Amino acid sequence: MDHRPYRVLLTCISPLSQMKYIIVTGGVLSGLGKGVTSSSAGLLLQCAGYKVTAVKIDPYLNVDAGTMNPYEHGEVFVMTDGAEVDLDLGNYERFLKCNLTSDHNITTGKVFKKVIEKERRGDYLGQTVQIIPHIVREIVDEIKGAAKNAKADVCVVELGGTVGDIESMPFMEAARLLGREEGRENVMFIHTTLVPVLGSVGEQKTKPTQHSVKELQGLGIRPDVIVGRSEKKLDEDIASKIAFFADIPREAVISAPDAKSIYEVPLIFLEQKFPELIEKRLGLKTKKPDVKKWKDFVDRITNADEEVEIAIIGKYTSLKDSYISHEETLRYAGALLGCKVNIRWIEAPDLEDSGNTDELEGVDGVIVPGGFGSRGSEGKIMAAGWARTNQVPYLGVCFGFQLATVEFCRNVLGLKNANSSELVPDGEHSVIDILPEQEGVKDMGATMRLGDHEVKVSDGKAKELYGSDVIFERHRHRYEINPDYIEQIEAKGMKYTGRNSSGRRMEILELEGHPYFVASQFHPEFKSRPDEPSPLHLGLVKAALDYKKSG
Repeated sequence: MDHRPYRVLLTCISPLSQMKYIIVTGGVLSGLGKGVTSSSAGLLLQCAGYKVTAVKIDPYLNVDAGTMNPYEHGEVFVMTDGAEVDLDLGNYERFLKCNLTSDHNITTGKVFKKVIEKERRGDYLGQTVQIIPHIVREIVDEIKGAAKNAKADVCVVELGGTVGDIESMPFMEAARLLGREEGRENVMFIHTTLVPVLGSVGEQKTKPTQHSVKELQGLGIRPDVIVGRSEKKLDEDIASKIAFFADIPREAVISAPDAKSIYEVPLIFLEQKFPELIEKRLGLKTKKPDVKKWKDFVDRITNADEEVEIAIIGKYTSLKDSYISHEETLRYAGALLGCKVNIRWIEAPDLEDSGNTDELEGVDGVIVPGGFGSRGSEGKIMAAGWARTNQVPYLGVCFGFQLATVEFCRNVLGLKNANSSELVPDGEHSVIDILPEQEGVKDMGATMRLGDHEVKVSDGKAKELYGSDVIFERHRHRYEINPDYIEQIEAKGMKYTGRNSSGRRMEILELEGHPYFVASQFHPEFKSRPDEPSPLHLGLVKAALDYKKSG
């Protein structure tokens, strides 16, 4: 650790490295698609033969996304090493077909925690610890460390939030410092901004972009590329006007109109020679991206011959990002099978309130995804029971795995008070109980059973779909099937065809005599990729097609 004053650090520029950095910022408002811009840039470079990695910066005080309600920030994505992160990391993994780690998600909470721990150990040798230089230095080191560990050619860094936010200031300063230390030829800045149309005028307006760029320049960062988000393609005079005010070439203004799907965005960027722009700016050899496979994938998801409808039973369905990995995985499975998967979003509490399952009528399959807490749990149990008794294809994930077991125990085994000890502590029949190592755990953050764990798969549908008797999948749970009830459950036809390496923990269940009733304790959606969808979701969509054809 260099403990020299910040003014000295600024004058001691490190030797230029071969690592190239692309920093993506956003202006005007959040949710503009910085993640899609970052993913698309990374994909195009990857298709040109470069090794690409990604880092997501989230300027909130949470150490990670694990304790957040999905309504706050969308889905909590889990990575191989067990890190609970922002859903944009899921986009990066899906676009770039890679497995990232906790190093690739930097939060204010994580940075402050590390700096405070260093201060407590005396690492700063009595210095007054401040935002500058210590917090900023930590951020820069974390970005460099993630890029170096990935052994990539290019590291794409998405800076969450909006330019001008108070919480983003240390990260903006870190981005500026990174550019100074690594050299301008190794760091470029892409600024994503909104170009709105006023209904009464019908003209695209550049003023929000002008103010956003001015704010960014005031922080010492000069954007090299402006990605203009708009409903329609940027008019030529509007793009030229943005280029003039941002003091960049006209070709450095990239139009990002609304697309049918996020997967079309790389192709829209390619038409505007975005990869060449990046390569020229970073001094990379110009290579033509090979996007044939990607074009084929996009064609398959937009031109399907058949379609099915799958119901997702959740309690955050008004914010679709809460289940984005399931949504994308179903899209991938449909593309592989040549069908469009329509999703019927159903609020589990609504099923409870109505007391019936009428909302499920007509669907070709059901997914009960992961979740926590009692709200909506009875509605999810109703959905599992409806799928079981009506021979409708069913996939339960995590909580959906546990509640399918609860429903079976109640209505097949006759254990009327069967439940989870999470929902009814000290209940008569806790067929779902807390993991032994979770007893007495007080802290909620990063304390669950998380990340990749080995699963041994015995004969059944899951083994056929995976094509292996040993798999590794990502987990996020505190509760499990109570071992005391497994013998009774299996005797009645619900078989646990997947177990952990010790054989004690149940991982996959399958129902005998049902066309497709499968559930997993793990989250197969987190490892799904455009050309390799989750085997269990693929099995569900195939079963849904068969169910629909059978009438």
